[in-house]
Amino acid sequence: MKRLWAWGALIFGLLYFFLPLVGMTNFSLKMRRGEYSFDAYAKVFADSRFQETFTYSVTMALLTIVFGILLVVPTAYWVRLKLPRLRPYIEFVTLLPLVIPAIVIVFGYIRLYNTSSWLPLTGSALGTDMLLMFGYATLALPYMYRAVDTGLRTIDIGTLTEAAQSLGAGWFTIISRIILPNVLVAVLSGAFLTFAIVIGEFTMAALLNKPAFGPYMQLLGANRAYEPAALAVIAFGITWGCLGLIQLVSRLQKTAPRQA
Repeated sequence: MKRLWAWGALIFGLLYFFLPLVGMTNFSLKMRRGEYSFDAYAKVFADSRFQETFTYSVTMALLTIVFGILLVVPTAYWVRLKLPRLRPYIEFVTLLPLVIPAIVIVFGYIRLYNTSSWLPLTGSALGTDMLLMFGYATLALPYMYRAVDTGLRTIDIGTLTEAAQSLGAGWFTIISRIILPNVLVAVLSGAFLTFAIVIGEFTMAALLNKPAFGPYMQLLGANRAYEPAALAVIAFGITWGCLGLIQLVSRLQKTAPRQA
């Protein structure tokens, strides 16, 4: 009886998630009257705004990943090595982006860094891009920090650090050439999650008036019929691709021999 309920719950979950996706995909293929076609996808890919916004979001995602790695890996390493008592407080801080809405964060940025403030980042395109990257890094912080922290938990960072220091290595060498390669799979998991978050984010990019992929999806959805469905399928594909890569690197982490 329990097995029957388990299979029933599994089938209900699959129908709940996949039926809307099947319906949306079916609708996106009906742009040509009376037959299935990829016309909607062809129009989306041929749209110069799609190429511009997708390229911008991918670039911002890569910059956010690099900034997140530079911020999180040394912090998580130092907390585990020297400040273990602060771990609960650091974890609490990294969870705050889950309970603070993105609109609050971006309004705080605009209030603090407007053109009349001591650091007028909103007065230039480069400054606004930096604010957007910081905002994306904040949204991805809970996932990136936990991925790296989990990776650090699987290695003996105390022994590795002492061995490296006995050979004359400095802190930069220890983190970049010893710690980072040992938690690279965990870092990649956090990077893929960060990429998926940045590609679909709307609030921050729209309020900072940047040509990102999220605002483009909203604009297209307000003016077209079939193209938004095709764009949603493409976005689903990107997200599921990132999740698949996370599963792949997780399996590689389990099967790969641990480095000394």
